Amino acid sequence: MNAVNPEISYDVTDPVDTDYLDVFSDATDDDRAAWNAARQYGREILPLINGYWDRSEYPLDLVRRIGELDLMTDGLDIPGHRKMSPLGAGLVTMELSRWDGSMATAVAVQGGLALRSIALFGSEEQKKKYLDALADASLLGSFALTEPDHGSDSVSLETKAVKDGGEYVLTGEKKWIGNGASGGITVVWARDEENNVRGFIVDQDSDGYEAEVIEGKGTLRAIHQARISLNGVRVPESNVLPGVRTFKDVSVVLVQTRVGVAWSALGHAISGYEAALRYSQQRIQFGKPLAKFQMIQERLVEMLSEITDMQLMSARIAKLQEAGTLRDQQASLFKVHNTTKARKVLATARDMLGGNGVLLENHVIRHMFDIEGVHTYEGTENIQRLIVGRDITGQSAFA
Repeated sequence: MNAVNPEISYDVTDPVDTDYLDVFSDATDDDRAAWNAARQYGREILPLINGYWDRSEYPLDLVRRIGELDLMTDGLDIPGHRKMSPLGAGLVTMELSRWDGSMATAVAVQGGLALRSIALFGSEEQKKKYLDALADASLLGSFALTEPDHGSDSVSLETKAVKDGGEYVLTGEKKWIGNGASGGITVVWARDEENNVRGFIVDQDSDGYEAEVIEGKGTLRAIHQARISLNGVRVPESNVLPGVRTFKDVSVVLVQTRVGVAWSALGHAISGYEAALRYSQQRIQFGKPLAKFQMIQERLVEMLSEITDMQLMSARIAKLQEAGTLRDQQASLFKVHNTTKARKVLATARDMLGGNGVLLENHVIRHMFDIEGVHTYEGTENIQRLIVGRDITGQSAFA
């Protein structure tokens, strides 16, 4: 409903299924079933999500609903759960983001980071204990790598793990940790006494584990990130991930989630473009719909071109994942390419809706703010460019 004139409303949320070059036409029936389930979820949450976003509330019931629909596994092969191809997992991430970035980020944290860490590096006992519960979201999980003084240079993490008998004692601080204050478990990354990088499964109710929700965010407001203090947290040796010794091991997780971030950016961009398209067909100015103006058509085509470019790269990356040949640097290029273009598309969409574009009821402004978070996490634009720059020049700009 239009806030200025309650008799005027614009329907800008119904999907147009933008795929101008039929990039995703070869998606399998299983891929499409997962994609459709993500769309079903999006339709369920759309009437609610603006309120949560506006109030900066984290709706854990909506997170658990993702688990009920078996959309939390992010392409991982978890026994008893939906197995998605790289393309299918990407389409699910894209679709969830098309409706809301906060809930898509919840999947990135829960499935892409916490679940993946235990699936790749956990012991058989740890997998039996945690994988199913994380996959169905009956247990919430987080991934604590970033520290207050170490974001882009997370390889320099300072959190310490000191062996004491059959336990490790963790001391340090983490920041921007999704699900870090929501109950459940946190996969904490720290350096041991030999300076090896180790992963620890920490119960959030452990003595010495203190988490504070970060307030005042202007992006992804319907998911909570936390600042965590680890004050001598004792972790049994049975909760140490045995498959991790170096930061390169951790990077295996980060590369895969970087791919998910790029797919998420595509979903945000599609939402903005389709809202602008539908609005232009309904909004009457100077006696005719905006869609009849040449300038509007030009801008829509420019947005469509950017989205099609993003889709083509997304499909190619999925092929490389399927073949097992995706390189870290290619994931970096994918991430910076899609998030940069998504910011441009959403800024144009917001402008095309005029004053109506700043109203939450038309959703574009929420996506425009949320893409700022997506553009930043899992490696900033500058860091991704330097990773690719090092690859093509043979020269490192990091030191």
